[in-house]
Amino acid sequence: MHSDRGIFVPRFLHTADWQMGRSFSRFETEDGAALVEARYAAIERLAQLAVEQECDAVLVAGDVFDAQGVSDRTIRRVFNATSAFKGPWVMLPGNHDAALAESVWTRARRLKAVPDNIHLALEPDVILLKEQGIAVLSAPLTQRHTYSDLTEDFSERETPAGLLRVGLAHGSVQGVLPDEVDATNPIAPNRAEQANLDYLALGDWHGAKQINERSWYSGTPEPERFRNNEAGYALIVDISEPGAVPDIKSVDIARYRWHQWRETLSVPSDLDGLIQRMEELPEASVLDIRLDGAITLEGLQRLDHALSLAEARFRSVSCDRAALQLEPTEEDIAALNADGYLGETIEELRQLQLGDHPEPARDALAILTGLLNSGKQEVNQ
Repeated sequence: MHSDRGIFVPRFLHTADWQMGRSFSRFETEDGAALVEARYAAIERLAQLAVEQECDAVLVAGDVFDAQGVSDRTIRRVFNATSAFKGPWVMLPGNHDAALAESVWTRARRLKAVPDNIHLALEPDVILLKEQGIAVLSAPLTQRHTYSDLTEDFSERETPAGLLRVGLAHGSVQGVLPDEVDATNPIAPNRAEQANLDYLALGDWHGAKQINERSWYSGTPEPERFRNNEAGYALIVDISEPGAVPDIKSVDIARYRWHQWRETLSVPSDLDGLIQRMEELPEASVLDIRLDGAITLEGLQRLDHALSLAEARFRSVSCDRAALQLEPTEEDIAALNADGYLGETIEELRQLQLGDHPEPARDALAILTGLLNSGKQEVNQ
């Protein structure tokens, strides 16, 4: 416990959804490997944060692992990454790493990879951290999908007087999350009140999200998808005494921030704004862009240059231009000295872009004008 004006106040760190063992096959090999390593580094940062903030415990609300079949090396590395914080960790199985009869957790125990200070909440139980002043009521998933609320019996579980009652669960709070994600593993939105919990630490939603003053999702500490949902944080929770309202502090943990932009280019200022936004992003960015609209030849050259610079700065950059039409201006064509047959060909390709298969025409137009432009530059050198 840490001291607050002479009073000892329990403090714990709430995290979830590490998804260790996740692969990033959609990325280039080098980028995918870096994103994997960032997830191990996130665990190390969580452990160091718990030390720096004088936390009494770390609660992990499910999905430590991305799948049951992760490698032995992954299992060992995960537990090794926790080593900086010597206090108790409580890890809960989620839907990706459910506590099956034979699971990643039973394998971890056979490997003797689990340190003595890590409690695996593989059964519905009350884990007493008496020295830390906390009683953890766990609701582990014992299969990937359930249709009953595993926290329903929290109100029936007794805990010693004077200890905080902290629930640890993984699932979808009903009526709060988007409809498509709350069909399975349901959790009642008023569970903390019904079960007289001081705090309910939740996992499954990958962004930091408050349900009520006593119920929070921490989100994943390292983003792994393009979704603007406040991923990349951990929560430091202070509760001065049983019944007191928790004081929650969100701490940025993420190494990489993921950005997904959907842009329509209509006028030159649209491209100016896009390039400026790219220039303002930090280097630790993963950027996915999809463009539609139209762009001039001069604009395309500027876009290509900006993307080339971004690829050198950021962790990963992808740009889908399938719906972006190349529309050379009269000035573009005049600058290429493309008269006669070449001029007619360029105009024909411009018109073909308006048909049923615009992408081949656009690509041919880009290649042709690019060749003309590079030939012009060589002559001028």
